[in-house]
Amino acid sequence: YWKFPLSGYEIIVCLFQCWSAAVMLFVSVEALPESIPSAPGTLPHFMEEPDDAYIIKSNPIVLRCKAMPAMQIFFKCNGEWVHQNEHVSEESMDETTGLKVREVFINVTRQQVEDFHGPEDYWCQCVAWSHLGTSKSRKASVRIAYLRKNFEQDPQGKEVPIEGMIVLHCRPPEGVPAAEVEWLKNEEPIDSNLDENIDTRADHNLIIRQARLSDSGNYTCMAANIVAKRRSMSATVVVYVNGGWSSWTEWSNCNARCGRGWQKRSRTCTNPAPLNGGAFCEGMSVQKITCTSLCPVDGNWEVWSEWSVCSPECEHLRVRECIAPPPRNGGKYCEGLSQESENCTEGLCIQGEWQLFMIEMKSHLKSDDIALYSGLGAAVIAVAVLVVGVTLYRRSQSEYGVDVIDSSALTGGFQTFNFKTVRQGNSLLLNSSMQPDLTVSRTYSGPICLQDPLDKELMTESSLFNPLSDIKVKVQSSFMVSLGVTERAEYHGKAHSGTFPHGNNRAFGTIQARNKATYIQNLSSISTTSELKTTAIFGHLGGRLVVPNTGVSLLIPHGAIPEETSWEIYLAITQRESSLQPEGTDVLLGPEVTCGPTDLSVSTPFALTIPHCAEVNSEHWNIHLKKRTQQGKWEEVMSVEEETTSCYCLLDPYACHILLNSFGTYALIGEPISDCAVRQLKVAVFGCLSCNSLDYNLRVYCMDNTPCAFQEVVSDERLQGGQLLEEPKLLHFKGNTFSLQISVLDIPPFLWRIKPFTACQEVPFSRVWCSRQPPLHCAFSLERYTPATTQLSCKICVRQVKGHEQILQIQTSILENEKETITFFAHDDSNFPAQMGPKAFKIPYSIRQRICATFDTPNAKGKDWQMLAQKNSINRNLSYFATQSSPSAVILDLWEARHQHDGDLDSLACALEEIGRTHSKISDITETEIEEPDFNYSRQNGL
Repeated sequence: YWKFPLSGYEIIVCLFQCWSAAVMLFVSVEALPESIPSAPGTLPHFMEEPDDAYIIKSNPIVLRCKAMPAMQIFFKCNGEWVHQNEHVSEESMDETTGLKVREVFINVTRQQVEDFHGPEDYWCQCVAWSHLGTSKSRKASVRIAYLRKNFEQDPQGKEVPIEGMIVLHCRPPEGVPAAEVEWLKNEEPIDSNLDENIDTRADHNLIIRQARLSDSGNYTCMAANIVAKRRSMSATVVVYVNGGWSSWTEWSNCNARCGRGWQKRSRTCTNPAPLNGGAFCEGMSVQKITCTSLCPVDGNWEVWSEWSVCSPECEHLRVRECIAPPPRNGGKYCEGLSQESENCTEGLCIQGEWQLFMIEMKSHLKSDDIALYSGLGAAVIAVAVLVVGVTLYRRSQSEYGVDVIDSSALTGGFQTFNFKTVRQGNSLLLNSSMQPDLTVSRTYSGPICLQDPLDKELMTESSLFNPLSDIKVKVQSSFMVSLGVTERAEYHGKAHSGTFPHGNNRAFGTIQARNKATYIQNLSSISTTSELKTTAIFGHLGGRLVVPNTGVSLLIPHGAIPEETSWEIYLAITQRESSLQPEGTDVLLGPEVTCGPTDLSVSTPFALTIPHCAEVNSEHWNIHLKKRTQQGKWEEVMSVEEETTSCYCLLDPYACHILLNSFGTYALIGEPISDCAVRQLKVAVFGCLSCNSLDYNLRVYCMDNTPCAFQEVVSDERLQGGQLLEEPKLLHFKGNTFSLQISVLDIPPFLWRIKPFTACQEVPFSRVWCSRQPPLHCAFSLERYTPATTQLSCKICVRQVKGHEQILQIQTSILENEKETITFFAHDDSNFPAQMGPKAFKIPYSIRQRICATFDTPNAKGKDWQMLAQKNSINRNLSYFATQSSPSAVILDLWEARHQHDGDLDSLACALEEIGRTHSKISDITETEIEEPDFNYSRQNGL
């Protein structure tokens, strides 16, 4: 393959290569056996090829190669032939094939490998010859094995909190082959397969996912290969526990039995206790506050009374009481007798002679005197019966306080009443020197179903509490005319401003300054019974049952109970903790309400109204109605957004109106869909009626924005002598897991001081959001410097972290003497918890029949009961009404439940007129003038 002409150097090289080839051929010919077995088409096949090897220290390694059939085998290392003298060859015969098997060995020394300098490792390869050709084996690399002494990175000691992550880094020394790593803990190997919390696979590092106290110790990284083993520096790992405070103990008793002293409470740093150098709890382990104990006062006798008249037993008495002063605050009761008796005739008693005289008188009675005494006895009984009858009659007249002057039944069931108040006394007047106005009168008129007269006591007092000028509201409606009722009734009345604001469970709003004093008064009129329950007997005419001041009501439609039968129906609210236990973040949105009896079956659905505290939004809430079974378990009835024909739920902003066919126990459950779900809370501040010491307590309540929740707080405060200091306010509490903070601000310095560690209190989110306990209550303890301080002015801030905030301004007077009790008025429904028959309904029965007859009839233009439902804001689940015998009647029942407080018949009339079902021939418009109190702000209140 050389190109000519060649240079002198090329010629020399060419001759040398030719000479080498001749020598190799000669050697091969000399090594060939005398006879070669015939193996046509067979090339040498390697039975063993050389393996990679490592030279350890100065020890040479042996490479071997084995092939069949093979006439000769030589090693080639790094592209050069190894001299034949360095080969050790062995021959054998394969018994199966009869072919010659040749095995060759060579030694490779450390010096040979070190002397080689090339782009790759030192390598060797076998080449085997047969009469048909040659075969080459794989290349086997030969490397010098070593392991350096120093680690590239030693593990470092760590101090980690319990349940923290531990990562120990280890980079072993450089070596050939690469070193394997093993971890030791306190000189014991670590097996990550036995502990899922430990991982040693990540780049030689040791990872402990959640540190435990048992993971503390000394850790060592071990690196090893075929040459040697190396140990890293030991790393000390300490798992520590920071201390945590235990709960505060209860306040100790005041150390002074009488006068000023102190009381304390303590906590310990044991929840948990600090371990392995963990931080000790920050803060104080003992708190002390000042206290004032009322001194005991021993009782003392008052002076003896005058001697009584002489008794038939010839004795007279005198008495005395232990009231000068009476024992107070643990003082001793008076010692001695509370009454004395002595003979009043100086020993000349004639008791025996008097008894003898009576015996003689009885003996002189004749038989004909019996008739005389019998007549006298009958006369006495007759006079007593007459007196009792007159007394009951006058009491009943005084209770109702009205004299019916004129009444007439008009077409459509309207009546006109004119009555005057006649009660002369009033124990609830703000100023006892003011005389009640006996001329206050009311005359009611208008297209309304007249209820029983309002309690006259409220009417006579109203002008004295906060007199308002007469307000006339004209309501124009052709509703009566359109339905063929042309009669007209008039309604006139005085506004009773002292009444608590009307409204169907609306949130509290702004109260005018002139009404605020009347509104913020002692809540003594609210019931304190442990069970909120009301009962009444209902018949075929139906009626309404209300639990006063709670927003819970039950409407029994006309005809729901069969004729000639009557039932005692009850409505009750479960107070305190409910038996319903919501799951997860679900919330009990209102009271647990029970109506019965459960075995009563009704022919038409009844309406149950339950207040709730959710800010209604279908994107944020999924609200369910649940019922308790006879076994005490709760099962879901329906979702308020569900389409069903078994029952109907109409969700208003502050109440849910439910149409049901069976009595039982029901409750509303809210499932928050997003963090924007809002639970409406009512915030109220109460204080003491009187302050006979330097201490003064403020109690802040956060409760559901439902009347029954407020009723419960009011009842508790009434028992404690509480006073509402500011009108309640509405707080929008979001389901975003942030806590609630309540703090006292702007305490007047130099006059008042707040006791230590109570200026701000934080309540966890779960306690507010998912609480099934009584309403949240936080107390703040204030202390005035001197008894001369009689005014308190401060602010109460209630806010959710990253949420809504409300500020309540407190302005109150602290008097040493007990304040005068002032009544706190409530809903009008407290006057009429049960109403039976037509007076329970806003729509007169005759008009109701005409509406049903008109709209139950199918109409080709769609102007039927479906249009009636749409005009009354009922746009969903219309299939429920379609299953009823009279859909219009059920729609009107739902209207009655929604408008039980306002009775807005004019809006209903406007809805009918919009549908176009009115009589076009009648053009007269009935005007009604209704005088009613200014309750504009009541729509914003929660009661």
